[in-house]
Amino acid sequence: MPILELMMLLCFGCSWPAAIHKSYTSRSTKGKSALFSFLLLAGYMFGIANKALHGWDYVSYFYIVNALMISVDLGLWFRNRRYERMEEGA
Repeated sequence: MPILELMMLLCFGCSWPAAIHKSYTSRSTKGKSALFSFLLLAGYMFGIANKALHGWDYVSYFYIVNALMISVDLGLWFRNRRYERMEEGA
């Protein structure tokens, strides 16, 4: 049932803006796992692939939005890791 799938994606999607803000402002990787983020991103990619193969509907766009948000957060993880390494070397 697409409405239940949509509700799941909305629940996950509501947390990403806060996670992105925290990653951006803290400049720290503490409490974050790149592997965990990659696994979540893979899950969203499988969801998108499923929609592409078995019927594209309005829920598909929520998979894309969530995948984009986790990609931004993952990019910030790598940025923050670089900052941490620069601080360690200084």
